[in-house]
Amino acid sequence: MHSFNRLKPEQRGILRVMAPVVIGLASVASVHAQQPASLSIHWDKVTVVSRSTPTLQVVVNPPLRPGQPLSAASYQAVKELGADYVRYVPWLPYPKLAVAELEPPTAQKTSWDFSLIDPMMKDFFAATEGHPTVVNFSTMPAWLFKTDKPVTYPADPNQVTWDYTKGTELLHPTGKELGDYYGRLVSWYVNGGFSDENGVRHDSGYHYKLPMWEVLNEPEFEHSTTPEQYTERYDAIVEGIRRVSPETKFMGMALAAPRDNPRYFEYFLDPANHKADIPIDYISYHFYASPTATETIADWQYTFFDQAEGFLTAVKYIESIRKRLSPQTKTDADELGVILPTDNKAGDNVPPPAAYWNLAGSLYAYLYIELSSLQIDIIGESQLIGYPTQFPSVSMMNWITNKPNARFWVLKLLKDSFHPGDQLVETSIGSRDLAAQAFLTPTGQKLLLVNKRSRAFEVELGDATKASALTVDGKSGDGPARAVKPIAGKLDLEPFSVTVVSW
Repeated sequence: MHSFNRLKPEQRGILRVMAPVVIGLASVASVHAQQPASLSIHWDKVTVVSRSTPTLQVVVNPPLRPGQPLSAASYQAVKELGADYVRYVPWLPYPKLAVAELEPPTAQKTSWDFSLIDPMMKDFFAATEGHPTVVNFSTMPAWLFKTDKPVTYPADPNQVTWDYTKGTELLHPTGKELGDYYGRLVSWYVNGGFSDENGVRHDSGYHYKLPMWEVLNEPEFEHSTTPEQYTERYDAIVEGIRRVSPETKFMGMALAAPRDNPRYFEYFLDPANHKADIPIDYISYHFYASPTATETIADWQYTFFDQAEGFLTAVKYIESIRKRLSPQTKTDADELGVILPTDNKAGDNVPPPAAYWNLAGSLYAYLYIELSSLQIDIIGESQLIGYPTQFPSVSMMNWITNKPNARFWVLKLLKDSFHPGDQLVETSIGSRDLAAQAFLTPTGQKLLLVNKRSRAFEVELGDATKASALTVDGKSGDGPARAVKPIAGKLDLEPFSVTVVSW
């Protein structure tokens, strides 16, 4: 979603669907004629202890404003999910929903205005009550930067603009004004209000907890073109927030293309490049699979996972940097998803095939397996809502029916089944088309199975008579995981299914 401006033009092209896509019907019918996949689990061989929390991000879009049917349904889904570390991001294309001081202060007045921002924040806090969250007001006021002329923005808060961010140099190079802006913004929510630049008191009455603050978001770094600039601004923002919320921890970078930016990690993770006592609690970065406009779902089932392998290689490299320079720092992979070429053309309402939502869900489940094995702390699916012209392929809600889609139900299945502290044990499965990982959990032995392909598979289970299973697949549709049972010691995996087996 936030990576859109970094995509190549051909990746933003229109995917023209010339004929209906029929997925694997012949192979589904012949599943019992195939040799079952060979599954091997060594319950006595623990490979790693999980530190991973599955979660999601909530991006501010107009349909999330109070009173919208999709907003009420979406936040009800978030509340029932009950995930920790849900990420909340007011962002670039909606300045009035993301920036609390849109005009530069003068000696006579300031422009602080939370009237559009607060109702959305209150809904988010209500839906995540009792759970730690990650908040990121990722768009800085444009007036903090040197520009040729004042930056304008739409009067309509629902109107999209992609060119609000201008300039690369702060008006005041020390970053104090930048830190003060974020300090006042946070104080509004944690301390009941603040005094503005002229000493005038603004009272909110809010006393929320902000356990985690993520500092900025790429590609909104157009203001911060180098690791040095970003690190300076990170330090300034952290200083401003810590003055008013000393218990808040901080997350840095939010890189859209982490394997293209190794120098960011080398520079930012080196404590010597920060001011004294500035914490580096977390780093964050993103991954979106992005097929070309000429591909169909028959290709996507390979493209998504091939691109995921490249991302995972980058994660291993980043982890080596982190462990060398700042081993106490944790990691949040906080935007994981797919951006289809159909997403961002006005008037293009070509929906993806229904099976796409299961394929995208299976990609997230596969990344959960791999990132858990690397002990990545937070694994965030992107994003709660999208809709035509606003990254619909990244949505976890069906914007027509106002119901969660398969991507959401995959997340809920993982969140309900697996937790930090679970033990991953040695697991293999004799097919590159499937992924499998067994876990020892406080509630018993569990197995996560992911079907990457558009055809069904059979897996032979040990001790199958004692096994039960839940699966998200084409048959569950926009509903929650459905119960399935092994038959004759074998479990059928539908196309693009995500299944948790419990003993």
